Amino acid sequence: MTPQKVLCLSRGASVAALAEQLRAQGWLALPANDLGEAQRILSRERVQVGLLCLWDCAPLELDRVEACLLGLPLEWVALVPVDALTSPDLCHLLLDHVFDHHTHPVDWDALSVTLRHALCRAELRARTAASPCDVRLMGMAGHSPAMNRLRQQIRKVAATDAPVLIGGESGSGKELTARAIHQCSLRSGQPFVAVNCGAIAPTLIQSELFGHERGAFTGATTARQGLIEAANGGTIFLDEVADLPLELQTNLLRFLQEHTIQRVGATRSVTVDVRVIAASHVDLSQAVVAGRFREDLFYRLNVLPLVVPSLRERVEDISVLAQHFLHQCLQQGYSRRVAGFSVEAREAMLAYPWPGNVRELGNRVQRAVVMSEQRLISPADLGLAAPSASSALGLDAARLQAEREAIALTLGRMAHNVTRAARELGVSRMTLYRLMDKHGLHARAD
Repeated sequence: MTPQKVLCLSRGASVAALAEQLRAQGWLALPANDLGEAQRILSRERVQVGLLCLWDCAPLELDRVEACLLGLPLEWVALVPVDALTSPDLCHLLLDHVFDHHTHPVDWDALSVTLRHALCRAELRARTAASPCDVRLMGMAGHSPAMNRLRQQIRKVAATDAPVLIGGESGSGKELTARAIHQCSLRSGQPFVAVNCGAIAPTLIQSELFGHERGAFTGATTARQGLIEAANGGTIFLDEVADLPLELQTNLLRFLQEHTIQRVGATRSVTVDVRVIAASHVDLSQAVVAGRFREDLFYRLNVLPLVVPSLRERVEDISVLAQHFLHQCLQQGYSRRVAGFSVEAREAMLAYPWPGNVRELGNRVQRAVVMSEQRLISPADLGLAAPSASSALGLDAARLQAEREAIALTLGRMAHNVTRAARELGVSRMTLYRLMDKHGLHARAD
């Protein structure tokens, strides 16, 4: 049987005896003394499991080890002296980066079993990372009950090819939802084509959607593929589908029934394999009653209905979303001055009704980052009224809430890696652990 490979990272000590014991257990040890040597090994060998052999637990040495672990995407098992476990820094390093640990003297059979468990976990992680339905790829900030329900619905509808009809107010994130459905589906590697049906002139929309042949009309000097055909194999998103003219609704219905299209000026049909996701901020059932939308097309589109919650229905996410947009603006270099939101700004955002939903929040944060002359964004920078004293939170409570939200957001963005989160927040790892305990936050296991 071919031995499984394990990268043995040892700082300043030989692993020859260790390699011999591992060989007897069916493992091929690949020794490395530092990050560079380990990366060179991984560039030519397929290795999924690492064995960390620690002898020196001094803070400087642990920092070097942590840098190595962060740079090496393996499932790690540690081998440490038993008395070293009295070191809080070592314990935190093991909790943050290591699947399991063993102590001296080594039980080689038990160590081999742990390594094989780590290998199974690595293979499971690789399989999960390759899955098209990774919730972390959805790009949706916020963890309110309404958003968690929407994510669950997205996973379910992504598993089929049936048409989806997305409802929700303008600016609530209907296109983001459509992209998440596509990204979580088996079509994720194929095109996603978004069409705003209300932004195309009525005289051009048939040609834009279905394409045209050369000479089909004045100015058609070449044949052109339509947007539906361009999405072949993937997904087409028809935003504001209620704005489609009635005559074009007939063509769209025929496409949904027969999976064929006919270019303007063509004499034959073309078969296309496209999933249709439609969205509208108006109630299509009411549009049917008013005679503005075909009833048969409505039922064809409304196979899997989803409703994106308004920002008023997910107030818990306002601060998280605002921080998300602020982080985006700072990454894009909009300001070197702004560091965050004032307590008054957070209170003002919570008190405002957000008629423009997430889009309005993103726009106001972007404007505030550019225009603010202070380190902390104020309500005036956001274009919002300062909250009244009667509705404002107590100062201490607001500070605690802001602190907790900042820590929770950073932990989420750093995949709950405490070391990276502490670096991002500008505090020590021990300080971050104390703050997490204070707010009842925990580093979630991967």
